[in-house]
Amino acid sequence: MKASQWVIFLSIVITIYTLVNIYIFFKGYNTVPDIRIKKIIYSVIFVLLAATFIAGKFLESAHSSVLSDVLNIIGGFWLGFMLYTFLFLLLSDMLLILARFSGILGRSDILQYRKLAFLITVLLSAVLIVGGFINAIMPVIKEYKIVINKPAGEIKTLHIAAVSDIHLGSVIRKRSMKKLSGMIDAMKPDYTLLLGDIVDGELGPVLRGDLLKYFSCPGMNNTLFAITGNHEFIGGADRTIPYIEKKGIRILKDEVVTLKGGIQLIGRLDRDSFRYYAKERLPLEELMKNIDRSRPVILLDHQPLRLDESERNGVDLQLSGHTHNGQLWPLNYIVGRIFELSYGYLKKGNTHIIVSSGFGLWGPRIRSCSRSEVLLITLEFSGN
Repeated sequence: MKASQWVIFLSIVITIYTLVNIYIFFKGYNTVPDIRIKKIIYSVIFVLLAATFIAGKFLESAHSSVLSDVLNIIGGFWLGFMLYTFLFLLLSDMLLILARFSGILGRSDILQYRKLAFLITVLLSAVLIVGGFINAIMPVIKEYKIVINKPAGEIKTLHIAAVSDIHLGSVIRKRSMKKLSGMIDAMKPDYTLLLGDIVDGELGPVLRGDLLKYFSCPGMNNTLFAITGNHEFIGGADRTIPYIEKKGIRILKDEVVTLKGGIQLIGRLDRDSFRYYAKERLPLEELMKNIDRSRPVILLDHQPLRLDESERNGVDLQLSGHTHNGQLWPLNYIVGRIFELSYGYLKKGNTHIIVSSGFGLWGPRIRSCSRSEVLLITLEFSGN
């Protein structure tokens, strides 16, 4: 991405972030008792909390430290609080307008209404954040059973563990990696596939604790494959990808490998490689020009876009992530409009497609509309 594009993007994000916080600030400020010291205390606390997310990101970029980790964690929770308080306060303002026009509320009732609305908003936001936090730290195993009508030699059944969107960094750290490793080890898969966004972005927090060393899985050297996600490029692919590969994880960058039974595994370079490095990934047709379509074909593509291409080119199973299924309600509805399949399973023709909500997360450690998950996919081959 060009420097000018980054400036424009950051300017828009910071402007929106600032305006939303100003809106919330004055809603709360007007409910604080008209006592100077209380107004000052409220203002200081609010500004400090609102600044944590941006301060954490800038500090992490300049010099990763425990302080930047703490600011990112607090800032993440503030993002969740900011989203929900904004939505609920906006809704309360709409209801106030209706109440005023209908005559239900008089002018003398407005202040009391606003105080009550702000209190209810904070309580509802807190409930969603606490519930979402519990969801985020309690990953589940999501199982799928897929039948592929093609032969795979002597192999009739194959077990695959697939993990997307780990987002290793300031928030997802050593404890999470140990938990993930334990979950995969308990599955005893034949292959483990990482579906992109292994690292959250900036590599500093990962290098500081060498966090990827805590990840392990059965047969790590010859049954573990990965692909890039957009976040591998956000943080600088020239540093991130070599670090991952040094840990024994083979990243497929527009490559095809043949597994046992003649099963063909295709790993696509993430589409954002062009945005950040002006590197076009190969068209799927070209990647598959030497594919034996009489044998099973598995495609790994981080972002579940243009699913018709997979169907048209005879892919048997596509595995993707990226969407987090919205992560925070009600963003799942927006994500669902962007992607043909934003989460779960879809069959297009003879192509099976699975999109995971991911193990980790971006920003707040909150999942209010999805669960953190690891996929366990059982493939059965029924062809002669």
